[in-house]
Amino acid sequence: MAAVPPRPPTSPSPPPEGGTAGGAAPPDDPARRLGLALVCAAADPALSGVLLVDLDPRVVDPVARLFGAVLAGAAEPARPPLVLGASDRDEDLWTRTRIHGGEHGITVRTEPGPLTEGDDADGAPPLVVVPDLARLSVAGMRAAVQLLGADVVTVERGGPRRTVRPRARWLAVCRSADVGRVSRHLLDRFAVRLSAAGLRLPGVREALAETGPRPEAGAAAGEGEALFAGLPAAWRSAAAGGVRPVPVGDAAIGRARELLGPDAGVRRELALLRLARTLAALHGRPSASADDSDAAARLIGVAVPQDAPGRPESGPEPPGPAPGPTGLPGTVPERRAAGGDRRPRPRDGDRGLLDTGPAEGIGTAPGAAPSPADGSPYPEDEPAAARDTVPLSGPRRRSTGPVSTRGTVIGTRRATDLRDIAHVRTVREAAVHQRARGTERFTVSPVDLHSNVRAAAPERVLVLLLDHTCRGGTGDGNWPEVLAPFLEWAYTSRAAVQVIEVGAADAADELRAGSFTARGVLDPRVPGALYRRAGRATPLAHGVELAAHTLRRLLRRQGTGPAEAWLVVVTDGRGNVPLRVSHTGRLAGPVAAAGVEDAVEAAARIGAMDRTRLHVAVVDPGREPYGDLPYVLADRLGAIVVDGRHAPGAEAAGE
Repeated sequence: MAAVPPRPPTSPSPPPEGGTAGGAAPPDDPARRLGLALVCAAADPALSGVLLVDLDPRVVDPVARLFGAVLAGAAEPARPPLVLGASDRDEDLWTRTRIHGGEHGITVRTEPGPLTEGDDADGAPPLVVVPDLARLSVAGMRAAVQLLGADVVTVERGGPRRTVRPRARWLAVCRSADVGRVSRHLLDRFAVRLSAAGLRLPGVREALAETGPRPEAGAAAGEGEALFAGLPAAWRSAAAGGVRPVPVGDAAIGRARELLGPDAGVRRELALLRLARTLAALHGRPSASADDSDAAARLIGVAVPQDAPGRPESGPEPPGPAPGPTGLPGTVPERRAAGGDRRPRPRDGDRGLLDTGPAEGIGTAPGAAPSPADGSPYPEDEPAAARDTVPLSGPRRRSTGPVSTRGTVIGTRRATDLRDIAHVRTVREAAVHQRARGTERFTVSPVDLHSNVRAAAPERVLVLLLDHTCRGGTGDGNWPEVLAPFLEWAYTSRAAVQVIEVGAADAADELRAGSFTARGVLDPRVPGALYRRAGRATPLAHGVELAAHTLRRLLRRQGTGPAEAWLVVVTDGRGNVPLRVSHTGRLAGPVAAAGVEDAVEAAARIGAMDRTRLHVAVVDPGREPYGDLPYVLADRLGAIVVDGRHAPGAEAAGE
């Protein structure tokens, strides 16, 4: 297969008015820094990966459309980007099955998938968008590691063999609090990394609003021209035709090592030097110097000493904003007094329909880990939450049916078909345009349709039923050792965790059991549940009933349910709250043994479930008297009994 010829390099151009030159620091406007970073990524294939840290989710779509317009230029409409999420599989990325009808009947052909089909095509490079890098599927992470920064890629899957030269540009977004869960191998593949915590793009939103919806090619072309025309002329020519690589001097290499420190990897140094090389070529210099390394470091947010030893000073900072174009259409930087906030302010009236504030992830606890340093392009170097040891490998998955209709809903996006429509979001989008459409009846247009975005359904589930009132037998700190085998199984198999708590001192309602769902055992709420203080009431029957409802809901889904589930019950069997009291919230008269009998009766429902996928274990704390109650409960559950008295650390905890 013939390789794709590179674009002819353009002649060096002088720096745009107000641009970055020499050792001068780039403007503080984050929108202009973003525009320059996107231009560098479009001009140099070695900078194909762009990672934006802490970007507002409401600005992801305008930034992606701006990047697509930069790649396409004003001569052609921007291609629709490929959006990768939590549910993408290898079968969806590398190959694509097509059905063709002919004179001899229907034939099925395997064609290149969306990741490689545009590499040998003419025109602008394709764009891959990852709205949340921490939630990207394992298949998407492996694809990014294989494609980003590679000169040649050979795809051999399902019969066809294809060798391509990757041309796609990647735009990924990740929160700094979630960077610790992403593989360092994947993070190092993104050569351009930028903190976008204070980024606002009112100019891009105005340009998009002027062009209107995009059902026709003409509208898309107008949108691309509007976005592309807002960039400086030198940036437009560099993004459209590329830049000629210039040599990198020894001073630039030494300066890059000095800025990044001795512990930085080779990929970080190469990424900074490639960015410095592109900036030097963008401004028409014959080679990259130490000043270009400083400019590249300032662009991505690496701290640069003001007075470098042994090097001449670069000159004073400009007192105000540069008088040239702002880099993005309509952006108005509002600079306050010295030491004040220099972030660009949106214009009056540029406010969304619903100002919901910053987005929060599902299944994460606020304040679980310290926040990395603000503005750092490498937040993974700061102390963060517990890390996955093998984030690029996952368990073997089995599934049937369309992948887009499985899993938990984590968001919405514009619909491409009529499957899994998000009705509330669709009606809300249609309601915004009813007055402009001028129809008597409520009208839903195809542009209003949105579908659900779902995370991959878990293949394995761990259900923990914790009775905090039985801590007297096992000791306050012994539960992690007792439950270590089950937690290790959940960790290695990427199992989802459902925790049901009974008898906690800080329970919202001591007569009812509480529960929460976690994405895995690394969720900070899971270890927190192992150290709660014991309360007075023990609604064990209600806890067993919640466990039965959870397992029944998971196991009855044919084809999409978990392949394996564990129920682990830690209790002494002394339930003193009847099930009726938990349902009504009213306690009338003595309860006697009603709570124990209701718990045993509820356990019988779990014992009758299918045991091909369900395993049950009961941890016996060994409390006397009534030491036989855990065995009675285990008999009805059909469970094995784990002796909690002889677990590691039990003797020390009991002293």
